[in-house]
Amino acid sequence: MALYATAASVLAGVESRRGSIKGLVYASSFQNVKQLYALVCETQRYSSVLDAVITSAGLLRAEKKLRPHLAKVLVYELLLGKGFKGGSGGRWKPLLDRHQARLKAELARLKVHRGVSKNEDLLQVESKPGPASQVPRFVRVNTLKTCCDDAVDYFKRQGFSYQGRASSLEDLRALKGKCFLLDPLLPELLVFPAQTDLHDHPLYQAGHLILQDKASCLPAVLLAPPPGSHVIDACAAPGNKTSHLAALLKNQGKIFAFDLDAGRLASMATLLARAGVSCCELAEEDFLAISPSDQRYRQVQYILLDPSCSGSGMATRRLEEPGAGTPSKARLQALAGFQRRALCHALTFPSLQRLVYSTCSLCQEENEDVVRDALQHNSGTFRLVPVLPSWPHRGLGTFPGAECCLRASPETTLTGGFFVAVLERVEVPSSVPRAEAPAPPPEAAPRRKRRRRAAAPGAPPCTEQEGKP
Repeated sequence: MALYATAASVLAGVESRRGSIKGLVYASSFQNVKQLYALVCETQRYSSVLDAVITSAGLLRAEKKLRPHLAKVLVYELLLGKGFKGGSGGRWKPLLDRHQARLKAELARLKVHRGVSKNEDLLQVESKPGPASQVPRFVRVNTLKTCCDDAVDYFKRQGFSYQGRASSLEDLRALKGKCFLLDPLLPELLVFPAQTDLHDHPLYQAGHLILQDKASCLPAVLLAPPPGSHVIDACAAPGNKTSHLAALLKNQGKIFAFDLDAGRLASMATLLARAGVSCCELAEEDFLAISPSDQRYRQVQYILLDPSCSGSGMATRRLEEPGAGTPSKARLQALAGFQRRALCHALTFPSLQRLVYSTCSLCQEENEDVVRDALQHNSGTFRLVPVLPSWPHRGLGTFPGAECCLRASPETTLTGGFFVAVLERVEVPSSVPRAEAPAPPPEAAPRRKRRRRAAAPGAPPCTEQEGKP
């Protein structure tokens, strides 16, 4: 795909929260990733300026076939980037030439209006980096393909200095240069200095490493399904947590992973195949439409529910979208309504023993309030489980037991913003099969029209072709 069209696609993906700029750039098929990454980052940095210029110039009204994200990329290149030299503009150069004078005039008018003379002065840059920019680079070793000792040895051979297991957050905060540590809490989690870029690293490219924030690793670790279990990942894409579940299961058992977005699901299938996941069945279906009485899910004892949320805790989003603020009350109410329905639905699966509910949101409406309402709706059936007593950031005290929940933030835990609650059935029905010796799966029912199975390692992806932190 051409540079500008690919950049526009990445921008659209970032704005719809399908992933970070880096993740989407490296998941694209564009060969020169550095060129693409630089263009997307600079376009995003000047986003509000470009919006103002494009609107004032009436570009989208005049060119109705020009999509907003592509317009933003093209106007950045024309006014603030390298310009269209030679054939670099392709078929878009004649279109931009028609509007060049007006666009330049609107940019000049904007600078006069804001009392600045340089393009850079149009940006409101914080004088001091915030906590989100200091979050370390966490790297999960994928135990389906390698082990922690081998990954550590590989980095040491590359000239990295291994400092052993950290004893506190201060050890992580002090990381600099080519040094790395083992996380003090989570096994198989390596920690590198903030801004360390490992997207080109051969171990990442081969699926031996998963670039995943520490807080995002908590849901699978706390769900802790033993090998042989049947697990539902209710809102699975982009797939990092799913691959983590598969590693904990040692590819023994079954993961039913649901997501409604076909594009995200296709990227997820590629990620899972690269990670060596073979125990996962992907389905392009709405989890809320799945019947708990379906015989395929009669052995499901574990559910991970990480639903769509505002993303207000995502460190990468705050870095890439400096203007991103608190979501509106209407949006929060809509999200919380969906999250509440999804959680209550998950708790109706008859063999369910343990569930983890998580979001990458900082908002009480999406976190404590949703858990409180679900517990009230299932009074006496499920309870909150106290986990990780040493974790420094607990749930807001909005209802009795909320301190059992976990919160995370750059300031308190050196991670992205996150929320995790663990719910367990008060009395497990006697008919529930034991996880250590699961009953044989039932006869395979005819698959639904849109159901897809994840490809085994080395096999073609399960679709025709990597949301949350």
